[in-house]
Amino acid sequence: MLPKTINVAPLILRPYRLADVDAVLAFASDPEWTRYLPVPQPYTHSDAEKFIAAQILLDEETHQAWAITQNDKSIGGVNIRFDFHNQIGVIGYSIARPYWGRGFITQVAGALIDTAFETYPDLNRIRAMADARNHASLRVMEKLGMVREGRLRQNRYVRGEFIDEVWCGLLRSEWATRR
Repeated sequence: MLPKTINVAPLILRPYRLADVDAVLAFASDPEWTRYLPVPQPYTHSDAEKFIAAQILLDEETHQAWAITQNDKSIGGVNIRFDFHNQIGVIGYSIARPYWGRGFITQVAGALIDTAFETYPDLNRIRAMADARNHASLRVMEKLGMVREGRLRQNRYVRGEFIDEVWCGLLRSEWATRR
């Protein structure tokens, strides 16, 4: 299992807590933050409570999630879900809008990728996907060394419209070469 806490100075990744509900509500109720994410709009206090409860109840053997915190305040989140049979990890990430463009997500996701490959020697691939219109997220994936592997047309139905997704992946061999 991956560590419960990961230090990615100046940020700390730690398990979600019930006390994070108001912080999650604050950034998740921003329509600009939700623009490319399959989350309810408007985002309510109840949505934040359900999200936090779901994160706390994850089976940590196969799916771990962390609050991205600064001074112990949740400013975003990162997670990884494992398919150990196929030796694959799938990451997801988000951060509050005031922290966009500062390199934090690249730093956090990079630390998670490193930790996952170091912890699980049989893990062969880590992938991520994003709404094809979310150029910032796709740029993060490129900075992480991920390769664009495909565009799935109308792959998801979100808030009344079909969206294309871009899938990117990083093989262990590529990760090892970059290190």
